[in-house]
Amino acid sequence: MPTIDVVIHLSKSECLAHYEGLYTNVRTRSVDGRWVIFPAEALRRVVGQEGVHGVYRLAFSDQGRFINIQPLPRS
Repeated sequence: MPTIDVVIHLSKSECLAHYEGLYTNVRTRSVDGRWVIFPAEALRRVVGQEGVHGVYRLAFSDQGRFINIQPLPRS
């Protein structure tokens, strides 16, 4: 299962816009500089009171479909 680590910084209001369906996808950069697009509904799994901030690991199927998102420990 391919994974990619991404940096996400979204405010509470930006997350709300994604949650309300105003956006269907999130576009962000990976830690190695590539652009990555994944479903906005994935943010529901990691959003906190301040929004979403940090580095996250995205998992994809071999066909490129999004499977999972998980926060990575801060170093």
